[in-house]
Amino acid sequence: MKEKWIQVGYENFAFHGPGGLKVERLAKELQRNKSGFYHYFSDVELFTQVLLEYHLVQAEMIAEKEAQCDTQDELIDILVAHKVDLLFNRQLRFHRENPQFESCFEAVSAIANPAVMGIWSKMLDLRDQSYLASLVFQLGIENFYLRITPESLNHAWLTSYFAEFKNLVRAFKGANKAMASKR
Repeated sequence: MKEKWIQVGYENFAFHGPGGLKVERLAKELQRNKSGFYHYFSDVELFTQVLLEYHLVQAEMIAEKEAQCDTQDELIDILVAHKVDLLFNRQLRFHRENPQFESCFEAVSAIANPAVMGIWSKMLDLRDQSYLASLVFQLGIENFYLRITPESLNHAWLTSYFAEFKNLVRAFKGANKAMASKR
């Protein structure tokens, strides 16, 4: 039963942020008494810490999958399959004034960002320009968390999103070549 509390809490945080972690709300969703929550967790603060630890484990698992991606479609399939995890991370980013959330967000970034850089560089045709790939990734990831919603995290939206960055890189490369030819 403890795992069910964690799962429901994780999903509520992902969709509603810290405000979604009301014991009464969680108990109602599970059709349990609030005392069931307190049987496993002494308070919401401890419960939140358990959720953050769970999220770090999820991030490691997802990063392993992302590191093995060879195509954009494979990456998109992983992102869609882990929608709740991405939305949870989005909430951490939005609420990073909380030191625990900021710390977890940074730890997840340290796990996930390097794992996805290989496929990201390949998708943008920047394998020989890792610094530029990294800069575009930083811009992309910040923009990603600002734009994702439960409705937008789907194959079509992600394909379009990645196409925007491919076009951005092509435009940048074109402008760079034009400037170089003028010299």
